[in-house]
Amino acid sequence: MPQVSLNVNGTAHTVEVEGRTLLVELLREKLRLTGTHVGCDTSQCGACVVHVDGESVKSCTVLAVQAQGSEVTTIEGLAGPDGTLHPMQEAFREHHALQCGFCTPGMVMSAIDLVKRHPEGLSEAEIRHGLEGNLCRCTGYHNIVAAIDAAQQVMHGRKPALAPAAE
Repeated sequence: MPQVSLNVNGTAHTVEVEGRTLLVELLREKLRLTGTHVGCDTSQCGACVVHVDGESVKSCTVLAVQAQGSEVTTIEGLAGPDGTLHPMQEAFREHHALQCGFCTPGMVMSAIDLVKRHPEGLSEAEIRHGLEGNLCRCTGYHNIVAAIDAAQQVMHGRKPALAPAAE
């Protein structure tokens, strides 16, 4: 069986995998990083989004061997060493942008990449368009969009534009 060497959340790993093993399976089953979810098995839902070499990818569409030598960041790798949440995670918490939480890891990972790719900022319509590859069956997206808007303001050194949702 082939071996895959990659860096996940700042830690080097060399893992033996079958050639058909998906990156999401390597993360969940071999490395026990279960924050990356499998929601649909068809690459439609976005629950499995991680960052590979700084870009968001649906890890259910990538073979583990394709990640050879890559830097992979999962939801578990976002918080600072002292446990400080990433601004996107904090915004999701502050804006009540989750209910069941199943889509949240993939949504957060996609949103971080979306915001990084648009340093000039995103409108509500652009945020909604940017989330088209992620499905949430609970919240109706209003609070998710508000959280991403607030996080983009923090990530780009501006003041959040939308107030947190009422509790």
